[in-house]
Amino acid sequence: MPPSRGRRGRGGRGGRARGRGDRGGQRFGRNEARGRNDAFESGRIVEDEDIEQAHEQPESEEEFVASSASSSEDDEPVNRKQAYNLLLQSFGHNEEEQGPSKKKQKVEVLKRDHSEKVKDENKDANSDLGEPEDEENEDETPQDEADGQDEDPSDPYEFHFANPDQNELARRLNAITSNKWSTTRQPFGSNGQCTFCLPDPGSPISKLGHIPPAAGPSNFKQRLSTSASSFLPLLDDTEKSLASNIFAYRDVLFGGRTVETALNLRKLTTLHALNLVFKTRNRVLKNNARLSKEDSNPDIEYRDQGFTRPKVLILLPTRHSCVRLLDTLIQLSQPEQQENKKRFEDSFISTLDEDENSEYTSDYQELMQGNTDDMFRLGIKFTRKTLKYFSQFYNSDIIIASPLGLRQALEVNKSKKVDYDFLSSIELVILDQANALLMQNWQHVEYIFEHLNLQPQEAHGCDFSRVRNYYLDNNAKYLRQTVVLSAFITPELNTLFNKHLLNSSGKLKYQPEYKGAILSIGLPVKQTFSRFESTSPISDPDARFKYFTTAIIPSITRYPKPPDDCLGILIFIPSYFDFVRIRNYFATSTTTQNISFGSISENQTSAARETRRARSHFLSGKHSVLLYTGRAHHFFRYKLRGVKKVIFYGLPDSPLHYQEIAGGFLGTSINEGKIGVEEAGVRVLFSKYDGLKVERVVGSGRAGRLLKDKSGDTFDFV
Repeated sequence: MPPSRGRRGRGGRGGRARGRGDRGGQRFGRNEARGRNDAFESGRIVEDEDIEQAHEQPESEEEFVASSASSSEDDEPVNRKQAYNLLLQSFGHNEEEQGPSKKKQKVEVLKRDHSEKVKDENKDANSDLGEPEDEENEDETPQDEADGQDEDPSDPYEFHFANPDQNELARRLNAITSNKWSTTRQPFGSNGQCTFCLPDPGSPISKLGHIPPAAGPSNFKQRLSTSASSFLPLLDDTEKSLASNIFAYRDVLFGGRTVETALNLRKLTTLHALNLVFKTRNRVLKNNARLSKEDSNPDIEYRDQGFTRPKVLILLPTRHSCVRLLDTLIQLSQPEQQENKKRFEDSFISTLDEDENSEYTSDYQELMQGNTDDMFRLGIKFTRKTLKYFSQFYNSDIIIASPLGLRQALEVNKSKKVDYDFLSSIELVILDQANALLMQNWQHVEYIFEHLNLQPQEAHGCDFSRVRNYYLDNNAKYLRQTVVLSAFITPELNTLFNKHLLNSSGKLKYQPEYKGAILSIGLPVKQTFSRFESTSPISDPDARFKYFTTAIIPSITRYPKPPDDCLGILIFIPSYFDFVRIRNYFATSTTTQNISFGSISENQTSAARETRRARSHFLSGKHSVLLYTGRAHHFFRYKLRGVKKVIFYGLPDSPLHYQEIAGGFLGTSINEGKIGVEEAGVRVLFSKYDGLKVERVVGSGRAGRLLKDKSGDTFDFV
């Protein structure tokens, strides 16, 4: 039975490990016999029954620890043996039973472990929330107490979070709520364009340059200044322009993330997140010290915090991406001690051989490296000398999670309230590898953003006399900074940009210039782009299906049968909804009754019998057509053989996928001598709503003509 494609998102290599001994970080558990590349086996929300099947809630890390202390009821057989041993001891058989007793204790431990592995998986998902601890018992003192650092009025942190100008803030909030933005588009960095939006159309917009003096290393806390001074000068022009806007606490949607720039971008955002955390905590602790003095003025207000402690939320696709982030965080912060590090390594770091993906492209290796479990959440807490892993959320400074893991922390049993209060005071959200999150379940991300910066349902020990005014006025979401790093821009990211990125300091969207993937396939094959008319994004799927069945299917039925009986037509379908529709059409329509076909989707693992049969029959010619989904290629990167013609029902989001399918599959057939270059061909269907995809495939300079040319709707490239 194929795995569910419900709201659970994608699974990790070791499954969810819900109360079965090994955590999800160990890629074994109940998925031990499955292949490496079935890392993500469920997709976006599809059918209601899939949602019901996926409603099980994996236990959190805290629940796993709690499960080790099993109740006496679960260990009833063990307790009987213990009672029997005590009875024998009471009769004076202590020495005789001492050896066997040790053996029995070992047996009891094994039985207890086995009992824990088979426990019921339906645990409360919110045991890692907890309540705030008493700060008086913490090893916390102002971190820059010795260096004499104090509030700097020129620091962007001061005029954005700490002491914003109330009149200017009110004016910008009024512009945001009225959806009035002043927008400009201009060159950005060395190769790209940016769109910059600022609330209040009356404000002049200056050009965005390199890091301004106010965002230089002098504005970093002392423990970060050395790392910042050595790292920032190494950035290229685009990264420096990006850094200046991030340090100014503007919202950023960056569509130029690559494997090569991933490390610098991760360092940049982590450095910024740490600086925000240290500034916030240091100010709170300094004000605590001031208030504790006997001669303190009771009329002075110190509004220096939000409702709850967590200030930074980082969303990542896999546990291994979390490991990479923590490595960077430790490198920059250099804590003297790390609490619960062994537990983190056991849960998140994979011990399997990483060379099995060496034959794939670098983007796939980055995505599938290490532990690919996508169900995790982790609280990080800083004190003066210590970094603590697995801190309770309400006691954490940074929350790192996958969208699936965090949503399950928000959604508890129906009999209980949804607890989102720990997200009420988030001031910085970072989405890294957003293009990978799009291939999981984007609705989880949307759900999380809808629950950010809401008024808390309970006080959670909050001192409301210390809460900043914009929190009390329910305006925190207009000061929250969001940084989204993606390999490309999609309509989903544009929607997030327009709906949830509402920063009073402005927002920026960057997109690089594209030369076009058609120039990189390495084959002189004919590539035909056919534009169909579509009146709206809602009606686009129906218009696409109508064009496919009336213009493409008849041409397939007219293809002459080759001498080897292998027609070899691959139909690439990005959306699973469209895949189901096309598959049903091939199975039931009289037009296609003479066309044999197979299918490969993300719901079939690479080792599944259906997948092996579909690939074998397509190669041998038993199947003339093979239906192939976008997510199947994203997660498994099949190297399909026997492909002679490729039809793109829709373009993939990633231009690399276009190169791999159009160039890689056809190139294999040409190199094997099954077809000549003149026999191979590519056909692409697109509408005006596919503009972003078309630009990445044909190039920024050619996209406008394909989308707007009224002289024709078919364009050939060789």
